[in-house]
Amino acid sequence: MNIQGQAALVTGGGSGLGEATARELARLGAKVALFDVNLAGAEKVAVDINLAHGAGTAVACACDITSTDSLQAAMAKASAANGPARILMNVAGIGAAKRVVGKDGNAAPLEDFARVINVNLTGTYNASRLFAAACAKLEPLEGGERGVMMFTASVAAFDGQVGQQAYSASKGALVGMTLPMARDLAQHGIRVCTIAPGLFATPLMQQLPEAVQASLAASIPFPPRLGKPEEFAQLAAHIVTNAHLNGEVIRLDGALRMAPR
Repeated sequence: MNIQGQAALVTGGGSGLGEATARELARLGAKVALFDVNLAGAEKVAVDINLAHGAGTAVACACDITSTDSLQAAMAKASAANGPARILMNVAGIGAAKRVVGKDGNAAPLEDFARVINVNLTGTYNASRLFAAACAKLEPLEGGERGVMMFTASVAAFDGQVGQQAYSASKGALVGMTLPMARDLAQHGIRVCTIAPGLFATPLMQQLPEAVQASLAASIPFPPRLGKPEEFAQLAAHIVTNAHLNGEVIRLDGALRMAPR
């Protein structure tokens, strides 16, 4: 799909990998809607994009992906501003680390596990199902394609560390959902792929002490540095433009394999 002139939805577009993805899509000519629970962050990014690429290129939408009402309202706002979307970038997510049995000997709270699953897995599915239903009604483009969506998993889906039960389960579920979703939506001309990023220089990562960041970067075989958000965004954009990429999970990690802890 040619990105130029298309409308795109980016969940988690107010910061980190989502922000980088929104900026890259706008650079390539898309009109982007930034969905984020942090509306102020999304608005700041939208202002920057509009200054760089022209007024009306980006719109910020307050959105909780776990809420159908919130998603529908954000999608309606995005459609009114940019037209019907053919691109969905699912980047929103949360992290958590908690041992099954804590130092106090008590079991980990079930609510903590459920919250991560609800945001990372159920929220992604919620956005995807609503996008797919709308996209399936659009006229097909060249080759019969109507749209494309991306999930954001993690290397933790394969190499989960101690305490990452909830996070790894949620990201592993996205990996597992990729192929059946692609097969399901093939009849509608909608492609589905997943990126599983490794260690990236996101705002959350940059809050760690520099020595810790350097140690993490040194664990990556090559290049021995943290991934750049724009590298994630470039791969996300390539998934859109390469029409034969479908049902695939792509690790983006510099050959990193996470240690147990």
